Amino acid sequence: MTEGGLLYVALAIGIVVIALLTANNCINLKAGKWVQNVFTFAKVISLVALIGVGLLYGRADSAVHEEWFVRRTGEGWGTLPLFAAFWTVMVGSMFASDAWNNVTFVAGEVRNPRRNIPLSLVFGAGGVVLLYFLVNVGYANLLPFHEIANAPEQRVAATAVGRVVPWGATAISIVVMVSTFGCLNGMILSGPRLYWAMAKDGLFFKSAGELGVRSGVPVKGLVLQGVWSSVLALSGTYNDLLDYVIFASLLFYVLTVLGVFVLRKRAPEMARPYKAWGYPWVPLLYVAAATVMMLVLLFYKPLYTWPGLLLVILGAPVYFWWRGSVKPGVDPAVD
Repeated sequence: MTEGGLLYVALAIGIVVIALLTANNCINLKAGKWVQNVFTFAKVISLVALIGVGLLYGRADSAVHEEWFVRRTGEGWGTLPLFAAFWTVMVGSMFASDAWNNVTFVAGEVRNPRRNIPLSLVFGAGGVVLLYFLVNVGYANLLPFHEIANAPEQRVAATAVGRVVPWGATAISIVVMVSTFGCLNGMILSGPRLYWAMAKDGLFFKSAGELGVRSGVPVKGLVLQGVWSSVLALSGTYNDLLDYVIFASLLFYVLTVLGVFVLRKRAPEMARPYKAWGYPWVPLLYVAAATVMMLVLLFYKPLYTWPGLLLVILGAPVYFWWRGSVKPGVDPAVD
């Protein structure tokens, strides 16, 4: 099969997977939760196995010491300055942790959310950071730095495990499919809950604020999301869409964190059942780091970050127009 034919097959498979997961989540919350639990467990077990391979069969003397602790000027960073290279390669790492906040979208369907939501955020985000840190230690044990930087098609895991076992690339391909399946299901499950809340506030299509009579889930929001996701799957490559998403995500995360400062100033008497650890220094450090990363992306990856910024800016007039179209004193979800 030609390269173009393989691309069409991959796109078709992606759209079929989106359709299947959307249909499953339309059944009820338990159906989506069951799939999420199974594939999250499978992904964690796969990552633990990958970490074990990297630590047990690694070559720490040649890979870790020579390539991580001895800096060779001008090697491995391509044409980008070291400062810019550091922040641009963080895009992949940011995406690996980007859905940490999605659990808050289903807070209304969680038992004892005041207790369980914070626990989910802390252990979920902390567990992901630990797992991916150890995975990268495993990569560094197995491969010299220049091989990590120049892995075929950026498939570092397949290259690393292939050094240990001949079927390593196949095993990693299966792990990636399991991980992708679980990631897609989590985003498909959580996204329509956000649209539902927006519709209840009169900021999205009224139909997205309706729950299925039998399922109790936002079926119309799920279908709308599935259609739009399929369109995006056909619109560009994975890396292109990733640059769009990460820049917009960082921008809104920064605005959200700044909102903590604004609320503490404007509403000091507001009930605050959760503590912002390290306030104000930790939030300020995050805002500074995220802002630097956004600026670097604007200068060194302008092809998609500038259109992403423009798309976000265009959302402002749409927001004010949509909000102004809601009649005062009327529930927009039932009007």
